[in-house]
Amino acid sequence: MKHKLSILMAAATLFAVGCQNNQSDMNDTANPFFSEWNTPYNIPDFSRIKTEHYIPAFEEGIRQQKAEIDAIVNNPEAPTFENTILAYEYSGQLLREVSSIFFNLSECENSEEMEAIEEKVTPMLAAHGDDIALNAKLFERIKAVYDQRESLNLNPEQARLLVETYKGFVRSGANVPADKQARFRELNEQIANLTMRFAQNVLKATNDYKKVLPNGDTLTLDMPTWEPFMQTCADRKLREEVWHAFTDRCKDGEFDNTKIIDTLVNLRLERANILGFATHADWVLDDCLAKTPANVYKCLLDIWNPALKVAKQERDQYQKMLEKDEPGAKLQPWDWRYYSEKLRAEKYALDDAVVRPYFCLDSVREGAFMVANKLYGLTFTERTDLPTYDKEARCFEVKDGDRTIGILYMDFHPRASKRSGAWMTEFRGQHRNQKGENVIPIISVVCNFTKPTADKPSLLNFDESETLFHEFGHALHGLLSDCTYPSLAGTNVPRDFVELPSQVMENWCRHPQVMKMYAKHYKTGEAIPDELIKKIEAAATYGQGFITTELLAASLLDMDYYSIKQKQHIDPLAFEEQAMNKIGLIPEIISRYRSPYFQHIFTTGYDAGYYSYTWTAILDADAFEAFAESGDLFNPELAKKFRHLLESGNTVEPMDLYRQFRGKDPSPKALLKRKGML
Repeated sequence: MKHKLSILMAAATLFAVGCQNNQSDMNDTANPFFSEWNTPYNIPDFSRIKTEHYIPAFEEGIRQQKAEIDAIVNNPEAPTFENTILAYEYSGQLLREVSSIFFNLSECENSEEMEAIEEKVTPMLAAHGDDIALNAKLFERIKAVYDQRESLNLNPEQARLLVETYKGFVRSGANVPADKQARFRELNEQIANLTMRFAQNVLKATNDYKKVLPNGDTLTLDMPTWEPFMQTCADRKLREEVWHAFTDRCKDGEFDNTKIIDTLVNLRLERANILGFATHADWVLDDCLAKTPANVYKCLLDIWNPALKVAKQERDQYQKMLEKDEPGAKLQPWDWRYYSEKLRAEKYALDDAVVRPYFCLDSVREGAFMVANKLYGLTFTERTDLPTYDKEARCFEVKDGDRTIGILYMDFHPRASKRSGAWMTEFRGQHRNQKGENVIPIISVVCNFTKPTADKPSLLNFDESETLFHEFGHALHGLLSDCTYPSLAGTNVPRDFVELPSQVMENWCRHPQVMKMYAKHYKTGEAIPDELIKKIEAAATYGQGFITTELLAASLLDMDYYSIKQKQHIDPLAFEEQAMNKIGLIPEIISRYRSPYFQHIFTTGYDAGYYSYTWTAILDADAFEAFAESGDLFNPELAKKFRHLLESGNTVEPMDLYRQFRGKDPSPKALLKRKGML
């Protein structure tokens, strides 16, 4: 999650997120978006959707929502919660549906046709978002309801919806002066187009590289093949070549993203200024738990110094190992993973080839299901009769007792049409429709794990196992949602809170008691032996200097880009070098992502928000500590409290939810203890 924010949300405004089809009297009955799906649980019938259906569906969705907005604005009755706030909340249902399907499939079923559609609809959506956000009469009605909120006798969820709707409009430009609205619209359209182009360039550059290795294998830049290669390749020159192929993506040439970064950062600054904020980071964080850039910098730098100290110790160890192999050679970034893995194997006798057979993908997935069952009573049944968007995407019906609460897709392997990384998303979020009926969520977990072969299933390393549990934690946040209003449901929470449900699941993944339950040898079915668990445990804090430092470096780089206060020419490579020198990052380590392919902060909604992984790590370590302290990893009372946190979405202030669960504010001690830095 990272958690994926669609271009629809990032383009310009806060859209209502109702998810059922509107009936239409249009003649184009061949377009599946214009009728009910007629499938179990109203799951989209992906097999019926053709690329030519998207543009008409987007156009009709925009037309419908415009008509719905006009009806709100022209209502002769005085503004009320029902005729204004709820009417807006449930508007745009067709548009939300086609957007969620299209943008999700564009990330895992991409094609030239899909890219052409994206290039056409992105400015359409940006303009439509601005038409709503800058509709003075609509905002006037919303503000009228907001101003009388104390006398409306709203229940807590209604009151939360009113406040969040008002805030969303203000943050999306409702108060922008009339003489600046044209420029504001231009900025939103340009930003939306640039983020789209950035993502397309990264996907193309990643797919463009293939190298046939001396053993005949073909190496790509997908992490499941690239990282193991960097950990095991003894040929230093070949490591260097492959390292540069990965880290030099999109810095020049056909897929150059550097000019996009320069323009995008400055446009976001200008937009923030129009909205009344000194920097883009100030605008973003105003709606997050951290609130200010100063708070974020303090959080990151408090951990930076102990992490960097450990990283330097690791570097010195690897330098000595390199000198034995190549006297006089100086450690370089392309050496780090190789010697780190080599020392890990020597120090802990922990060979990845011995670990992987116990972490078969299917076993790890079943382990995640098992944890959800023990904590929340959920069951997961594969359904091969339900529609899927790709033959590799498996579909599970999720039940709580006899009640179906959601549908879960799991799509695990790389494809040329799929972007790299791992994420959770939704084709439909949980909510209650206007009749009060519960609409179950349709959630998707997408990863890029090594494909099985003819004689071997997909075998994960331990980091990949944690990734699966992580994204599954996001999925649980969506599946367990029990909210009324779509815009408050599931994962629609501040970005520096959204990682808590995902990161906390990693704690169960790595706990010895839980590993014994799910880590089984793919050939013999034998549970992972205690000796191997102890080695994994002993190695848990190994390499934390590097892991923490590269993550913090990326987080600080993100904040530096979006904390600039004046328009300036930005050379991303020089800017990045200056940012890393400022914090004293050693040259043997680089930021987790180089700027030209740093999709989190330039495309997927983590701009001025990449810090949230560290911010939330404090919460997740503290939360799991509650279970550990109780002596029962599946403590029913604590599980019930944490389930309430997951069910509540954004209907309650997030930190109030956390305190209800924990009984106190979070402490960073558990995180430092876990990392071996206390």
